[in-house]
Amino acid sequence: MKPTKVYYSIAEVRKETDLPASTLRYWEDQFEQLAPYKDNSGNRYYTLKDIELIKQIKYIRNELHITRIQAIKNQLQKPLELIFLKSYKSEIENEK
Repeated sequence: MKPTKVYYSIAEVRKETDLPASTLRYWEDQFEQLAPYKDNSGNRYYTLKDIELIKQIKYIRNELHITRIQAIKNQLQKPLELIFLKSYKSEIENEK
């Protein structure tokens, strides 16, 4: 995604993250850090920060296989390096 825009529509975010709009809306309710701007018509507009958070949540869920919301929230509290390190160690152990 080119960082030339300030806001991205839900359709653009869906395309970038390969997630359905229903998941994006659900995560809004579950993760207080994810708060896209909504106009008077209720259309959502995401910042690059929002999109990066969505990608982190997706990574934790899909790659680390952590699916409970509270457990994902706990992972988000950790520095990114620790999250990726855990995944890397898991990959190495699986290769043995």
